[in-house]
Amino acid sequence: MDAKVKGTGMDYWKKIIILLCSGWVTIWVYRSALAPAYPQINESLGGNISDTALGSISSFYFFGYVAMQIPAGFLVDKIGKKKVLIPGFIVFGIAAFLISQATSISMIYLGSVLAGLGCGSFYGSAYSLTSQNIPKDKKSFSTAIVNSGSAVGSGLGLILSSYLVVQQNLPWQTMMYISVVLIICMLVAFTAIIRNNKEDAAFLAQSAAEEAAKEEKPVVKENVSFKKLFSPKMLFAYILYFATCYAYYMTVTWLPNFLGTERGFEGAAIGFSASLVAFASIPGALFFSRLADKFMHKKVQFIVVLEFLAAAMLLLTVQASNSTLLLIGLILYGFLGKLAVEPIIISWLGENAPKIGIGTTLGVFNFFGMMSSVIAPALTGSISDATGSKVMGFYIAVILLVAGTALFLLANLGKKKAESTVK
Repeated sequence: MDAKVKGTGMDYWKKIIILLCSGWVTIWVYRSALAPAYPQINESLGGNISDTALGSISSFYFFGYVAMQIPAGFLVDKIGKKKVLIPGFIVFGIAAFLISQATSISMIYLGSVLAGLGCGSFYGSAYSLTSQNIPKDKKSFSTAIVNSGSAVGSGLGLILSSYLVVQQNLPWQTMMYISVVLIICMLVAFTAIIRNNKEDAAFLAQSAAEEAAKEEKPVVKENVSFKKLFSPKMLFAYILYFATCYAYYMTVTWLPNFLGTERGFEGAAIGFSASLVAFASIPGALFFSRLADKFMHKKVQFIVVLEFLAAAMLLLTVQASNSTLLLIGLILYGFLGKLAVEPIIISWLGENAPKIGIGTTLGVFNFFGMMSSVIAPALTGSISDATGSKVMGFYIAVILLVAGTALFLLANLGKKKAESTVK
């Protein structure tokens, strides 16, 4: 098996981990760069932009991102990861440059939709690569390393934007120029590292044959049917991911503004405090995914406990009576929340979804999850305009987390009872 990357002594799957982690860094530097600069964006566009309109910048991005999930997943299965990723990131780069030249909120919205469409090529491609190339006993931990790029990028974006734009008074467009440079670097890396279609197909065929030989089973092609995609356990996994993403994207979109307008944080302290969620998630993701790989049959229990604890920490954050408690809540939410639990959910999904057509399954899964990212920023902005506070937005996120986790638990308890009955 061609396990090494040409010209290096490194295994291909290890190179993929580094590449995909860097991809998430790039995407999240862009995603988190605008939120701390909302006041500066508002001022540059005349000073009459409402919170709802500013929150909609993020919603337009996620609208494009969500719209691409199922088509991108389908295309990954049909034409290959490389042919989906590279055009997607070209569109992403054009969009970031377009936003940097924007003279109206409508132009920013257009750029945001295009950026979402471009970034939408990444998820199905990335996790198809991890699902098909990473050894089974390293899958959760390796996925956590890939996902840590989200945390690093989010933290960098928040800190750089708060420091360069808010504190140093550089134009908010500076962050878009930084994003364009990072995107160009990723395009070069995708071109150099990812296998072409023929190499990839040969590798997957050989892997499937070896796996079948180990289990003394014939190689069987498994099709993705509507019934399999929307079986009860899969449907409730989608709902859980919706709730998980709702809480996270509401938080990363509005937390900087919430800290500045409702909790008295100023300047770079806003970006630093908001970035605690991202940076605390890295050790959380690595720790819990390592445990999940060690206790492979306990993934449902890990998911349920982490989700309930994350909801509790988010509640603590919004109800904290002082900044110390608030920061503790943020750190623990990061340690226990989306980026910590997501690798385990994706690993669970990989074990329960068809092996052939995994890109389509991941596309449907992420479509449901990311629908929340379209709703959460604009809805929280509307709540803020109506009530003068974003607190209710946090409460909605907590309720969704608890409800989604309970449904996922019930679906998997039902599955265990059915298996016990069969035995």
